[in-house]
Amino acid sequence: MLTTLATLATFALAQQTDTTVPVRTGARLEVSNFGGEIAVKTWSRNAVRVVADHSSRDRILVDALDQVVRVKAEGGRRGPSQVDYVITVPAWMALSLSGVYTDIKVDGAQNEVRAETVQGEVSVVGGSGNVSLKSVQGSVTLEKARGRIDLNTVNEEIRATDISGDIAVETVNGDITLTQIESANTEANTVNGDVSYDGTIKDGGRYRFTTHDGDLRVSVPEKASVTVTVSTFDGDFSACFPVQLSRKSKHRFDLTIGAGSARVELESFNGDIHLCRPGQVMKPEGDHNHEH
Repeated sequence: MLTTLATLATFALAQQTDTTVPVRTGARLEVSNFGGEIAVKTWSRNAVRVVADHSSRDRILVDALDQVVRVKAEGGRRGPSQVDYVITVPAWMALSLSGVYTDIKVDGAQNEVRAETVQGEVSVVGGSGNVSLKSVQGSVTLEKARGRIDLNTVNEEIRATDISGDIAVETVNGDITLTQIESANTEANTVNGDVSYDGTIKDGGRYRFTTHDGDLRVSVPEKASVTVTVSTFDGDFSACFPVQLSRKSKHRFDLTIGAGSARVELESFNGDIHLCRPGQVMKPEGDHNHEH
């Protein structure tokens, strides 16, 4: 009997809000959530549908103005609420999503995306223009985005796949994996983790990859024109193809491929540095030409 009463009480406290509002082209979505999840998907209608699972003591506010649709929960004197949102928006809509103990997921965005949480994962498919994804205690994943990309976390990994544009990636305790990248300006930094880059090296481009305790694996296309600066204090350097060193000191040296118009900086204090061809970065190391 006690179990039945507890179950009934749980159902009494659970509630779902389902609201749809029309929007004008150019409007953006702003969602703020304390705990739970924000999941955004897209459709072809010029409308925003908000489906929220929450406590019956909370009220979901959907404020639709000409230029912005704001979504938040109001919990009265009980303090912050836990809400799970599933929000469907036009693909053209810009997104601004934030939370504290919140996972954030986006699928199908075709405009700017800003997603920021403290403790939770951020996973986005799509986005163009300015795409900024940040977490403190959670992984960050981005796929199929175009524009100016900024990815940041503290204690987890960062993964980006099928990305085009200027890219800045930073974590403290985690790996960074960048694959299928089309960029002339990329920077990726971690302290405790590996960095892998499989993408273009464009003429005149600038690329910088650093780690303190980890390995670097970077692809260089066969016909690239690039000058590579390698710096490692306590690690080895290897390449999947023959290279010629142009300047060498105890812990630092340069090598030039082609005319050397692009600049690539590789720095690891306590790790190995590997150069490979595209598609070989994530494969096990075979026979290499070594320079120590």
